[in-house]
Amino acid sequence: MPIVTIQVTREGSDPSRDAVTAEEKAALIRGASQLLLDVLGKPLDATFVVIEELPMENWGVGGLPVAEYRRQRSAQTERN
Repeated sequence: MPIVTIQVTREGSDPSRDAVTAEEKAALIRGASQLLLDVLGKPLDATFVVIEELPMENWGVGGLPVAEYRRQRSAQTERN
């Protein structure tokens, strides 16, 4: 019985939204479950998927809070 945990920041995939939509979550659940079926032969009804939404300030990458990391990446892109 596989258990998959997907962690995402609590923000939308579009600037007008502040959370992942129910439809996006359903697609993540479907896709993760299908992947385990395809790769490991795990039945869909035995696979559990948990989606955790974390506040953006609780997320970091590259040694920085994610908001600062994105600002720096954006500034680099604009310079190039």
